[in-house]
Amino acid sequence: MASVPHEPADETDRILELQEEVEQLKEAVASHAVVDQAIGMVVALGRVTPDQGWEVLKDVSQHTNIKLRNVAELILIWGRSGEMPPEIRVELEDALDRYGPTQIPGVPPE
Repeated sequence: MASVPHEPADETDRILELQEEVEQLKEAVASHAVVDQAIGMVVALGRVTPDQGWEVLKDVSQHTNIKLRNVAELILIWGRSGEMPPEIRVELEDALDRYGPTQIPGVPPE
């Protein structure tokens, strides 16, 4: 019976490391897209700049102790369904008050 040549252990380890790195990069790209889309929603709905939209997401994440990507996902779900957990809504409104305009479009001034 012929023996099958084996790759040296260091090459196998390197292949596994590269496969793991590729998976991490794929996850990072997907996460970045979700966050960018959520920033776009915050920019459009809150009338803030993209930099302010990023700060709003960070604030909501920090004040709710929810990962930023998860906050972004919840905002995207809200955009599709109109539903948002109350604690996220409160923090989003507070953050928009800090970074956003003094008047929301379509709402008469108080």
